[in-house]
Amino acid sequence: MPPRVASAEPVQTVEQIAAALEAFLAEHPKAIAVEEGKVLFDMRTAKYALATEHGRCTLQMWSEQRNIVRRVSGTVARGAGRDRTLRLTVHRLGQAKPGTLEILGDRDRRTPSTREATRVSYLRALERMMLRGRGDAWGEWKAEGFRTAMDLEKSFGPADARGSLVHGQQAWAAIAVNAAETQATVDGILTLGVLWLAHCRENAGGRRLYRGLRLIVPQGMAALTLSRLAWMNQDAAQWELWEFDEKTEELEPRDAADHGNATTRLLHAPSEENARERFAEAAARVRALLPEAMREAVEQRVRSGAEVAFLLHGLEFARVRMGYAGESFNRVQEISFGAGANETPLTDENAGELRELVAGLFARRAESSGAGDRRDPLYRMQPERWLESVLRRDISRIDEHLDPAHVYTQVPAFQASDRGILDLLSVDRDGRLAVIELKADEDLHLALQGLDYWVRVRWHHQQNPDAASGLGEFQRHGYFGGVRLAEGAPRLYLVAPALRVHPATEVVLRYLSPRVDWVLVAIDERWRRQVKVVWRKRSGEL
Repeated sequence: MPPRVASAEPVQTVEQIAAALEAFLAEHPKAIAVEEGKVLFDMRTAKYALATEHGRCTLQMWSEQRNIVRRVSGTVARGAGRDRTLRLTVHRLGQAKPGTLEILGDRDRRTPSTREATRVSYLRALERMMLRGRGDAWGEWKAEGFRTAMDLEKSFGPADARGSLVHGQQAWAAIAVNAAETQATVDGILTLGVLWLAHCRENAGGRRLYRGLRLIVPQGMAALTLSRLAWMNQDAAQWELWEFDEKTEELEPRDAADHGNATTRLLHAPSEENARERFAEAAARVRALLPEAMREAVEQRVRSGAEVAFLLHGLEFARVRMGYAGESFNRVQEISFGAGANETPLTDENAGELRELVAGLFARRAESSGAGDRRDPLYRMQPERWLESVLRRDISRIDEHLDPAHVYTQVPAFQASDRGILDLLSVDRDGRLAVIELKADEDLHLALQGLDYWVRVRWHHQQNPDAASGLGEFQRHGYFGGVRLAEGAPRLYLVAPALRVHPATEVVLRYLSPRVDWVLVAIDERWRRQVKVVWRKRSGEL
């Protein structure tokens, strides 16, 4: 019997395809784009553009990690609410066979009752495993007080199961997370584990001695935690990481010394001079539309050799990029303004809209004049980007020894990232690399996310220099031209407004290895007007 053929979906026009995409993304601001099982974009931070010329719907999506172009020939919407999914039939350039790209309405699409049931079931599985024991490693330790109750005052949530493993007066703090949680939740387990260990020690009352922390993560999801454990203070606590297979209820230990290679790639630094020269005519057209009084405040940022962006206090409002002409592979320069679903190609007819857009941005996002309204959503939008733009102009504002002539963003780039914190890379007057993490609001994961970036920068910096040129990996890729980089490890700067430094930050820093040289920098809350350091704390001082 021949196989059954599914009924074909109704043919859509390019306008219907574009409208379906725009409506879905407008309705689901937390959507993610998935292709071949891999999350490519988180639409809270990524951008996209749609074009419907020449009878084709072309979708371009980009972030600081990647840039893709797909022709979309059809859409199918399924599910409802958090489970809503838009499935796209897409075509890559040069490939005849179509593929599928899915836009999921929410990364975590479970209902609250489903999440609670999963966590309760996981806690029972942990208890069964612990009752059976694990030989010399676990058999003598009795599980005590494991729970998933929320305790916002201490930053604990229902996603982590925490308790103690007790043997006489000896004890371990233990924390676990189930496989149904997001990767970001799993990756955050070490921060919460450190806080749990500190809490257990503070409340032991001399009755118990907590040796250290045991972490339990889902099988196959330990990579980032392993990388972090290698840089925890072995004198302050013992650290163990175990992977738990929820199907077999078996545990396997992981060695913190075996954390593999850094999951990053080092992209070649674009030539600022060449990019500005290439886009000079198009950039001049954009700047000519700006009121003269505003031109100095607008930043022109080279994103890559194929794109230049225009920003006001870190908020991108226009860009010039290389695109494709019609159905050919000929490259042309395209100017657009706005963002996301509102991104619009610039034409002679709508040039006035760009003038109005920038004038409105300037009026609502002003700070130096004191005109900005802190209640205005546009004023509050993307505060980290604003802080980044301020510091890029003069990084020495947080440390006078840093070199303002060499400041780079997101180098090296993470291959997969769900992070809201921005990374800057600079160098001090002595040639020592400086890794700088910025946060405008409270984030209890600041310290370890800063450590992630520091580890990767250190790894790339330690790669063997080129035998012919003697240059290290950063300089071979076009960074720090004319600077003699010192051989030692980078220094880590963690920067946040003084009232936004999460209390967890200093707790976690106390448990970092002394091999990590860090500086916690608190700046004045009025940093939009002027960056002023309120206080600094350095490694060894806590």
